Amino acid sequence: MNKQAPRAVRHGRRAGLSFIADMTGLLSSITSSWVAVCHRSTFCDRRPIVQYVDVKVHANVATILMDRPKTRNALNPQLIEDLTTAFSDVYQEKRVAAVVLTGSGEHFCSGIDLKVLSEIAQMPEDLALPEWLAAWRALTELYESMLRFPKPIVAAVDGGALGAGLGLALAADLIVASKEANFGALAVRRGLVGGATTALLAFRCGAATAARMALTGQTISADQAHGWGLCGEPVDAKQIWVSASELAAQCGEAPREAIQANKRLLNECVGEMMLSQLAAGAAGSATACTTESAREGISAFLEARDPVWPT
Repeated sequence: MNKQAPRAVRHGRRAGLSFIADMTGLLSSITSSWVAVCHRSTFCDRRPIVQYVDVKVHANVATILMDRPKTRNALNPQLIEDLTTAFSDVYQEKRVAAVVLTGSGEHFCSGIDLKVLSEIAQMPEDLALPEWLAAWRALTELYESMLRFPKPIVAAVDGGALGAGLGLALAADLIVASKEANFGALAVRRGLVGGATTALLAFRCGAATAARMALTGQTISADQAHGWGLCGEPVDAKQIWVSASELAAQCGEAPREAIQANKRLLNECVGEMMLSQLAAGAAGSATACTTESAREGISAFLEARDPVWPT
């Protein structure tokens, strides 16, 4: 027999859903030039799709390679748009059954490009907030597109997966890490809020792990991440792509209808509130960017000095 929840609980749920709906509506209403427009070209075995992404197909597995090695593959507007385009192209390629996402150079992804955030911080306050909202919403929409992507995604992490880069790895279905990989939710150390990354951490690893990483801002090794259930057993760096591709191919052996149904079950049923939490997290991240602490944290990082937090 179903029992109705107490009135206070029902009212709490309604208030929470109302807040999330308000934040989602606000974010969706904002139009910004923060995300660059890029042109698609015909998909083929190997070619630069757009400026910062390359795609290669081997058998039934596509590899999407982030290619900003000088910035440790930091997520700027163009890279976010390029990744969105790459996943759209791979989605339409029928021979592709699974995807490996990785980064060029020595790091997977160092997070959001703080130079972009610094530029927004120079704007007048009334103009900055819509830009903050648009910036974080663009990133959150990339995460959402990966979660809704019908084919399995395996993140091959070598070097750092930090901040929004950790969120990118967590938006994939599975993580294969090298022994040199490290993971960190660093927003709090920059005076920021990693709302979407925290939501994904809680979904993948539980609230306790999310709290520990989000509140301390500590960076953990691949062995620690394995122990916490973030990734599988670490592999040698030279074998990272091979191991990730083998896992992706293993997933691709299953019937596609079954894979899609299982992904939908995991991401939309088990994690039924997660997509709404991502939207609310983006709003929280944008609001935090307006504070003096955020300005000091971003400036200190770009100037390679210790922050002096306002009192």
